[in-house]
Amino acid sequence: MKRIISLCGSFFVFMYTNAQETYSESIDQHINDGFKNATDWFVDAIFAEIPITSQVGIPWVLVVLLFGASYFTIYFKGINFRSFFTSINIIRGKYDDVEGTGNLEVSESVHTIEGDQPDTVRVEGKDGEVSHFQALTAALSATVGLGNIAGVAIALSIGGAGATFWMILVGFLGMASKFVECTLGVAYREIDQNGTVYGGPMYYLSKGLKEKGFTTLGKVLAVIFAIMCVGGSFGGGNMFQANQAFKLFEHVTGAENSFIHGKGWLFGLVMAILVAIVIIGGIKKIAKVTDKIVPSMVVVYVLAVVTVITINYKMIPEAIYAIIDGAFSAEGITGGMIGVMIQGFRRGAFSNEAGIGSASIAHAAVKTKYAASEGLVALLEPFIDTVLICTMTAIVLIITGQIELGTQISDEQGVLLTASALESGISWFPYILSLAVILFAFSSMISWSYYGYQAWSYLFGRNKYVEYIYKSIFCICVIVGSAASLTAVTDFSDAMIFSMLVPNMIGLFIMVPKVAKELKKYKQRISANEIL
Repeated sequence: MKRIISLCGSFFVFMYTNAQETYSESIDQHINDGFKNATDWFVDAIFAEIPITSQVGIPWVLVVLLFGASYFTIYFKGINFRSFFTSINIIRGKYDDVEGTGNLEVSESVHTIEGDQPDTVRVEGKDGEVSHFQALTAALSATVGLGNIAGVAIALSIGGAGATFWMILVGFLGMASKFVECTLGVAYREIDQNGTVYGGPMYYLSKGLKEKGFTTLGKVLAVIFAIMCVGGSFGGGNMFQANQAFKLFEHVTGAENSFIHGKGWLFGLVMAILVAIVIIGGIKKIAKVTDKIVPSMVVVYVLAVVTVITINYKMIPEAIYAIIDGAFSAEGITGGMIGVMIQGFRRGAFSNEAGIGSASIAHAAVKTKYAASEGLVALLEPFIDTVLICTMTAIVLIITGQIELGTQISDEQGVLLTASALESGISWFPYILSLAVILFAFSSMISWSYYGYQAWSYLFGRNKYVEYIYKSIFCICVIVGSAASLTAVTDFSDAMIFSMLVPNMIGLFIMVPKVAKELKKYKQRISANEIL
């Protein structure tokens, strides 16, 4: 940790003494333009749209995500709805007995590093690192954030209230995708001699596809995913979060009139030190932080939204009517119903990241003998992220009249609209929102640092030297992200995150029978336990 903090401090001194030259707007712009010219082709390819009408197109990545989510929902006969309460019961600990009673039976799908057998690992008690609840909050911390606050406002400003309906639908469908990828994440994880878990698409793609006879394909897809995940962790999971957190902190709190105005490096330095303190402890330390931050901030944010909705309760029926009517009869500027549908789909899919594969990295660290148990827990993620939080944000924006249809707004403007909506209820609510944005950004960064490091270690090996290199770069990126406006870098990073769906989805489709087998095994086990 001292090494990381020292590196961050040295970089801070360098930035401070060379601020006028190194991070001036002209330099930022020069770097941004150069990077944009070099990477535009990739960004355009990932977010290329399939034309639907003369006015509206749908990104092909969105089509893949929606198709996959729909297919898994049908394949597992609506598991997103049928097993909802089972998922809650797992988190409550109702089925904890199946993990520790009876004979020590190891799921045949659990793999460990060479030289150690699953049975010996279980006997040693090394069956994971975190609880079901901690794994869920660690994964949620990476998805709950600006997308739920600013992204919803952006979707509604373009697609109107009707976009909310389609956003909710995508949230429900995405639950099935999360179930599949997170079950596989546990099924093919590796556990080293210290009990440290390594898991995620890198492992289930290489190991799972090898079992199916696609050894080379599995290795190639695993490497592609890992590379994209590392890039995404530095940009969208780090620099973007830090940059937007600082800008929104300035706007919402009025800091543009204070000493911190324009001092992104100072804000970034504080965040980098806090991030370093947490991530040096690995998933256990991350989970201990996220299982407090995420539930607390979600509760605080939801209470703030509920307060505003309650104050304006007479307008709730009107808001619901606007959502339903707008979903099926939208006209004009958004290209009609199809345009509204796409805006809702886009926000829903891009918010919960179901099908991207990233969440399975966090869920793989859970303490369990049954892979499907964590898959069932994971399906709650899109429900909380999209169906609950995004929908409540949409309703409060609608009933307070903050949405002006047909306007193109930024993330900054989006969160300010939400702040204005909350301010209409209680004047100091925007301060709560500012704190929420910073904490959501912080929790997203520490979770993405774990995702990125897992991919980094897959590519470069598992040792302290490799670990310190990654975490030092990550902390430096927090400072750079806060101080510089490198939009092309974060655009490229976002494209890398969504390109992760390509190798991931190929693997999910091929290995879905394995998931069905794991689910059957777990359901039989809990049924037998209930009889006993």
